[in-house]
Amino acid sequence: MKFIVNNPPTSLRNKIRLILLLAVIASLLLGISTILSTGHPLPSFAETKTEYLPSESWLLDRSGEVIAVKRIDNKVRRLEWVSLKDISPATRDLLLFSEDKRFYQHGGVDWLALAASGGSYLWHFIDGKRPRGASTLTMQLAGFLDHSLAPASSRRTFAQKWRQILAAREIEKTWSKPEILEAYFNLASFRGEIVGVHAASFALFGSHPSALNRTQSLLLVALLKGPMANPGQVASRACALLKAARHENDPSCETLHNLALLALDANNQHIPQQSIAPHLAQKLLLQPGVRVATTLDANVQRTAIQALRKHLMSLDGQNVKDGAVVVIDNRTGDVLAYVGSSGEISDAANVDGASALRQAGSTLKPFLYGMTLEKRLLTAASVIEDSPIQLITPMGLYVPQNYDRDFKGAVSVRTALASSLNVPAVRTLGLVGVDRFVRKLRAYGLTSVTEDGDYYGFSLALGGVDVRLIELANAYRALANQGEWRPLGFTTADHTQGSKRVLSRQAAFIVADILADRGARALTFGMDNPLATRIWAAVKTGTSKDMRDNWCVGFTSRYTVGVWVGNFNGEPMRDVSGVSGAAPVWRDLMDYLYHGNASASPKPPLAVIAQQVRFSPAIESPRTEWFLAGTETAEIRLVANSTDQQVHARILYPTNGTIIAMDPDIPVNHQRMQLNARGSAQVVWAMDGNPIGDGTDIGWTPTGGRHRLVLSDAQGNELDAVSFEVRGMLSP
Repeated sequence: MKFIVNNPPTSLRNKIRLILLLAVIASLLLGISTILSTGHPLPSFAETKTEYLPSESWLLDRSGEVIAVKRIDNKVRRLEWVSLKDISPATRDLLLFSEDKRFYQHGGVDWLALAASGGSYLWHFIDGKRPRGASTLTMQLAGFLDHSLAPASSRRTFAQKWRQILAAREIEKTWSKPEILEAYFNLASFRGEIVGVHAASFALFGSHPSALNRTQSLLLVALLKGPMANPGQVASRACALLKAARHENDPSCETLHNLALLALDANNQHIPQQSIAPHLAQKLLLQPGVRVATTLDANVQRTAIQALRKHLMSLDGQNVKDGAVVVIDNRTGDVLAYVGSSGEISDAANVDGASALRQAGSTLKPFLYGMTLEKRLLTAASVIEDSPIQLITPMGLYVPQNYDRDFKGAVSVRTALASSLNVPAVRTLGLVGVDRFVRKLRAYGLTSVTEDGDYYGFSLALGGVDVRLIELANAYRALANQGEWRPLGFTTADHTQGSKRVLSRQAAFIVADILADRGARALTFGMDNPLATRIWAAVKTGTSKDMRDNWCVGFTSRYTVGVWVGNFNGEPMRDVSGVSGAAPVWRDLMDYLYHGNASASPKPPLAVIAQQVRFSPAIESPRTEWFLAGTETAEIRLVANSTDQQVHARILYPTNGTIIAMDPDIPVNHQRMQLNARGSAQVVWAMDGNPIGDGTDIGWTPTGGRHRLVLSDAQGNELDAVSFEVRGMLSP
């Protein structure tokens, strides 16, 4: 049997609606005396704002600029609380038009809308039409503040609705209308995990809420009715809102549809992550919603990143992809730059190269020689033999080699350290003992040196231990601070207390002077290299034996800069040394930090004596040398035969393969270059087969082209020869 129900006539329908409306009102009045209160009290506006917790945390530089953003809460996406005045007027107006037209007239409940909603809800059973909603913004806010007032499904029970009404009225007693509207914008869910207009505005449109235009605002408001709706549904709702709220500058529905497709595409959504210090953010940002003020300088940080990336790209053909940089203020210990990787250039950008363990190479030699100077075992003028050596160790024979596979014979400590000769360093370690050196390295703050001396053996002199760049740079800072070590500061709240003396002022001064000596460095590196800055700077390079790590660490009176380059995956570099790998980055940063200003050289402390010294035989030119008081000497005399003197004679500058660029703006006859040698004073120079002078130090007017320089004894026996090139002028 079928029952056919015909729609009643209009007059009857209106009567039924009126009856239903009265029934709703009666039910509401009856509910007042029987239905529950709101439960626990709702928070005030101030409490709500205080308890609001963004999902992100922010890292600030020393001047307050945001330099890194890290997401902590992965369950929800909220940005910082945004004030009502910083939300676009178009967004505010459209929200009120769509959700609560009488917002400023009612006291939390729009009774007219509620009655109409009740009638439409009951009439829904007769004509099947969707009932209209009646929740005011205040009522919705009550659901945000107390989740028990929010429906578990799309519909609330009558009890929930009534409790929500009571809660809304309570809110209106203590909250102002602007406060209600501001809190609503910050607590409303817009799309998936995105909560609040701040996150929604950036995620969907890449802009701040204050910059939202009317088209974007239409879509945002439309999302509130169905945060998970597909783009077509959101565009349709926005189009309906557009037609209802007519405006002379309204977009077309087609424009809304196109923007919805673009904005709601999950692949296009983004929250700003302006992170120029992501590795430090990973260390310091541990709680959501915090802003950590660091010692970093955003400009120095950006310069360090750019210098590192630019140079690594120039080394692309030599298999170098990764690097790290730190810059430290010597006086305060503030870390001004902390670059953990090369970013997108790297295959492992998240690895923190500034704190990763890498093999130290020759970077530990200054600490070794500093020990011998302090203990008066050696002076800067003491002579050490750079010749083949075999050391018996528990692991077998240890045969150290120099970087260039060559031996220089007898050299002074100054030359051995500045030119980074390996065999003299190993011999020096034998003077102080490996265990003592281990303890000294720990005193410098190198926490990775955990084993005893037997574990490392003589290879420790050549950096046979893994260290961290940040700790190594701070150890060099101790040399810059006259032998006083202090901890580093990463945040403005850090107080770098607890200094300790790791080296005497006198020894630290002499080590720094050696590391700044271009002439002493020339034996290995030549005179023209990135270490030769226009300011006073003490610097040391290092390369691990397997070519996986390359270092350059150095300091001025004010800054210490440390650079590491290599590959996080452990692959060796090709034809990269400390001078060609890390040094150019170090040089670029020093140039930036000083902007053409001078760096004052340190003044000698008390008990340091300047003494003219000569060598007999003349393995090195006479010079003024620094000595600890009581160790000074005027002559270093070696016992050797004439043959040994001649064999040890070497050309110091230019080195083999040097390219010299001459200035075309300076007259040729005003340009001179010094040719330096060490060895017997009875040496003769010849350029391209033509004699040009004698003695260990002569001047030469350069000519363009390739040249072969020969050093001979008085009898014409060739002692050393190099080839080099002069560019920037015409060949003769």
